[in-house]
Amino acid sequence: MTSQKFKKSLRILVSQKSFFDLQKLIHQQADIAIELLNSEEQKPGVQFDAALISRDVTATSTKQKIIPSTQSFYDLLLNASDLKWVQIHSAGADRQIYLDLMKQGVTITGSSGVNAPIVMQTAITGILMLARHFPKMLQAQTERRWDSLINYPLPPDLSGQTAVIVGRGPIGSGIAKVLEVFGVKTILVAFNDALKEQKHSASTVIHIAQLKQVLPQAQWLILACPLSKETRNLIDQSVIDLLPDGARIVNVARGEIICEAELITALQSKKLAGAYLDVFASEPLDADSPLWSMENVIVTPHSAGHSAGNEARVLELFVENLRLFASGQVLKNQIAA
Repeated sequence: MTSQKFKKSLRILVSQKSFFDLQKLIHQQADIAIELLNSEEQKPGVQFDAALISRDVTATSTKQKIIPSTQSFYDLLLNASDLKWVQIHSAGADRQIYLDLMKQGVTITGSSGVNAPIVMQTAITGILMLARHFPKMLQAQTERRWDSLINYPLPPDLSGQTAVIVGRGPIGSGIAKVLEVFGVKTILVAFNDALKEQKHSASTVIHIAQLKQVLPQAQWLILACPLSKETRNLIDQSVIDLLPDGARIVNVARGEIICEAELITALQSKKLAGAYLDVFASEPLDADSPLWSMENVIVTPHSAGHSAGNEARVLELFVENLRLFASGQVLKNQIAA
C-alpha cells in the first residue's frame, strides 16, 4: 500500500461479532484514534478506511454461493470510496470480492500462517485415516458389523513411503515435518527460486517444473498451495497417470487445483487407492457427486482450517496490521494483485 500516516480517526468496518471481540484489543492501542463500525448498523455508501473480513462474515458462503448476510457486507465494501485496506481471515484471496477490491486499488492482506497448524493437523488426520483404512472400518461401525482388517490385504506401513507435497509454505512444511517423524520421505514442491532456504528440513525441495519427474515414486500427493494460474487444473489425467497404482491424494488447498472428473474416474477404477478432500471445484459439493459415497474417499466441507483459536489469531494479526496501517508502514501478508 502507499505509505501514508493517518492523523485523523480511523474508521474500521467489522462484523457485529468482531465489533465486540475487538473492543478490548482496540482500546489497548491508546495511541491510535479508532472508530469501529458495526456492519449490521451500516448502509451502502457509508465511508471507512479499512475493514476486517472475519470468518463469521463469509460464514457458509462459498465462491459460488454467497448468502445474503455476506453479500450485504460485500456491498458495504464495494461502495466505500475511502476504503484503502481489507484484512481477510484466509491465506488466499481468490474469492471474486477480493479480486474486485484489488482492481479498485484496495490493499488486501491475508492470514497466511495463522491457520497453518490446524490445517496441517487436519491433513495429517486424513492421511492417517486413509493409511489405516478408517473409512472402511467406520462404514462397518455404522452397520454394526465386526470386520477386522485381517480380512483384507493389510495396509502397508507409512514408514518408507514417499509423499510429494505441493506447496512449501507453513502448511506444506508442517505436514512434511510430521510425516518425517513417521518415517515418510517427503518432497516439497516450490513455486519460486528460493530453494536455498531449505535450512534444516529433511525434505527434498524441488521446483514445480520438476513435479512430473518425482510423481512415479509418490504414494501420497498432498496439495497445500494457493490457487493461481499456475496451479489451476494442475492435477489432471496426465499427472494422475504418473502416480503409482494405489497412490492417494490429499487436498487441503483449493478444489480448482484438481480436475475433479478425472480424479473421480481414477478413484472409481482403483488407479488411486483413496483421497481426502476438504475442497472442491464447486462448493457446496453437489449432493449427486459420487465422491460422497465412495468407500475410499473422505469428504469434509472446507473445514480444515476452522478452529476457535484461529479466530483469535486473526484478530491479533488484524490489530498488529492496524498499527502498521495507522503509521503508514508496510502491512504483513500483503497479497499482490
